[in-house]
Amino acid sequence: MGAGHAHRLYLPGDSPVHRLPPHCKLVAVLAFVLLAVATPRERMWAFGGYALLLAAVALTARVPFGTVARRVVIEVPFVAFALLLPFVADGEKVAVLGLRLSGDGLWGAWNILAKGTLGVVASVLLAATTEPRMLLLGLERLRVPRLIVQIAGFMLRYADVVAAELGRMRTARASRGFEARGVRATGVLAKSLGALFLRSYERGERVHLAMVSRGYDGRMPVLHDIGATPRQWTAAAALPLAASLVTLTAWMGP
Repeated sequence: MGAGHAHRLYLPGDSPVHRLPPHCKLVAVLAFVLLAVATPRERMWAFGGYALLLAAVALTARVPFGTVARRVVIEVPFVAFALLLPFVADGEKVAVLGLRLSGDGLWGAWNILAKGTLGVVASVLLAATTEPRMLLLGLERLRVPRLIVQIAGFMLRYADVVAAELGRMRTARASRGFEARGVRATGVLAKSLGALFLRSYERGERVHLAMVSRGYDGRMPVLHDIGATPRQWTAAAALPLAASLVTLTAWMGP
């Protein structure tokens, strides 16, 4: 991916977090999430500690808290599911604000909300401080199967192209007087999705043939390699190391 394909989730900057190699940040985020997931749900204070660590990362990276809050909205479906658990789960009932709720359901809802939110915030910070093309290079550096990396690369590269095609189709329908009102519009919208799929498939074939004609043999050329110094690995390890102390304390505490 070229520099002209910067993703809207990325916030350009020159902070210490931005300058870390992408594979270091990927390992750090994965380790942090695993530690948060491994924490007993009853240790509520531990999740507050994890939140403070992420807040420190956001401050270091100069990522506005408002931006993080807006992007965390993506987990709303999981929040809705978690809020239903106390009403539908079995187990001993407890009284909360005049409602009879399942105790196990309340703990399950807290478990989903706390650990899910921490994972989403960590991912948001990773996306905000790392360009998509650098993330792909980091995945290659971590020996992720090359085919998966290529698929992810093409998805990032052509997502905006497909979205633009969908916008042109919407404009064409509107110019012909079409308005999506009621169930009767379902057929037209379904045909539009079918046409979008065919156009995307045909575009993929043309791109593949163009790549083969230019010598593509299943591997994408690497324009430049990225490495990491011991100092950079140590800096990236600060987050999971601090989180591991919280996790150990949570497991060893009463």
